[in-house]
Amino acid sequence: MQAFAELMPLTRTLGIELVAANQSEVVARLAWAPERCTAGGVLHGGALMALADSAGGMCASLLLPDDATGTTTVESKTNFLRAIRDGAAEARARPLHAGRTVIVVETEIRDAEGRLAAKVTQSQLVLRA
Repeated sequence: MQAFAELMPLTRTLGIELVAANQSEVVARLAWAPERCTAGGVLHGGALMALADSAGGMCASLLLPDDATGTTTVESKTNFLRAIRDGAAEARARPLHAGRTVIVVETEIRDAEGRLAAKVTQSQLVLRA
């Protein structure tokens, strides 16, 4: 789990925690805190996108072909469905497609009560030396 923060140091800065990780699913969590909010005490959309991108990037990294050196997000689409005003946001990233060039990941973000707060689809480019 420490590899998560080493792979993506921003996760440490933002307070994103890796809960579980395997090739079929990555789970990450971001606790609500006032410094992560926008007006009205709502967890900032950028913080939620960073959570989803981090979980999706970790998911893609677990699926890299043997000759790959890493991955990078080349496209991300987010639908925000519910505000998160307390508790935590939990992201579950699952692969939709794991190719030699592109890995597509879908991430659901849920609030502390398990209600869907955002849905993210992202494409990760497979990098090679």
